[in-house]
Amino acid sequence: MSKKFGAKKAELSELGRERDRVTFLYLEHAKLNRQDSAILVSDSRGIVFVPAAVVSVLLLGPGVDVTHRAMELIGASGMGCVWTGEQGVRQYAYGRPLNHSSSLLVAQARLVSNSKTRIEVARKMYQMRFGDVDVSKLSMQELRGKEGARVRRVYRDQAEKTKVAWSRREYNPDDFDSGTPINKALTAAHQALYGLSYSVISALGASAGLGFVHTGHDLSFVYDFADLYKAEYSIPIAFKTTAKFGADKDIASKTRLAMRDTFKESKLLVRMVADLKSLLGETDVKEDVDVLNLWDDKLGLQKMGVQYQEMRADAPI
Repeated sequence: MSKKFGAKKAELSELGRERDRVTFLYLEHAKLNRQDSAILVSDSRGIVFVPAAVVSVLLLGPGVDVTHRAMELIGASGMGCVWTGEQGVRQYAYGRPLNHSSSLLVAQARLVSNSKTRIEVARKMYQMRFGDVDVSKLSMQELRGKEGARVRRVYRDQAEKTKVAWSRREYNPDDFDSGTPINKALTAAHQALYGLSYSVISALGASAGLGFVHTGHDLSFVYDFADLYKAEYSIPIAFKTTAKFGADKDIASKTRLAMRDTFKESKLLVRMVADLKSLLGETDVKEDVDVLNLWDDKLGLQKMGVQYQEMRADAPI
C-alpha cells in the first residue's frame, strides 16, 4: 500500500477568497519546495514559509527552482503562479485559476463579441477613470484621445509634485538597465500591477486575452484592467520611489515593495474583484462554485454523468 505524504487537499470552500489574499510575492534565485500546506522558500540567506492559500500570485523570476510537490500545492490551493523574466518584465507562463466557474468567461465572451456591448463596456472602463465627465456618447477614437491627454497630465503632475526629471515614457524590454531611474521604476510598478490584474482576471475565471480596448494579444484584457488603476497606483508610486532613492541600482525592487505595501494598505484586491464583476455584469458570481453541466440547444443545461439515450431525429420534443 502506498503511503500518502503531506496535507489533505483543501476543498474550495476552505481556501481564502481572491479578495482576501495577499496581493503578490516576487521571488528570484531561490528554491521552492513544500512542507505540509506551505511553500518552503530557501536561498543563501535562509528559509521562509509561505502559506499557499493566502497569496494571490507568485511572480517567479530568474533562478527559481520549483519542485513537483510545490507546484502540486500551488495548483491545489488556487495560487496564481506567473513565470517572468528579470525584474518581472516578461511573462512566460501562468497556472490554473482559483475559480472553477465559467460564468464570467461566458459573460465576457458575449460582451466582447458584439460591437454595441463592447463599446458599452469600454465606455464604462473609461468612465471609471474620468469621474464626473460623461463619456457615454464618445467614440473609441475620442475616448483614446481623452485618455492620452489624461495620462500625460498625470505624468506631468507627478513630476512637478516629486521634483523628478521627466521627459517621456521610454521602455526597452530587452534592456531594462538602459532606462532612466524613473522609467525603470515605472516599468517595475506597471509590471506589478499587470501581475496582480492577471491574477484577479484568471482567478475569477475570465480571459486575459479578450480585451475591450486592447485587442489581438493574449494579455489584452490585462492591459485594459490595469489601466484603470495606473494613475492612482503605479505612476505615483514610481515617482515617489524615484524621488526617494534616485539612481539606486535596486530601484525596481524598492518599487515593487512599495507597490506591494500600497496594494495591501488600500485593499486593492477587494476593489479589483468587485470592479471586474461589475464590468462584466456578473456581480453575483460565486467564486467557490465547482459545477459542470452539458449544453443543449433546446433543453438548456443538462446534468453531466448521465447515460443519455439516443433520440430519433423525428421524435417529438
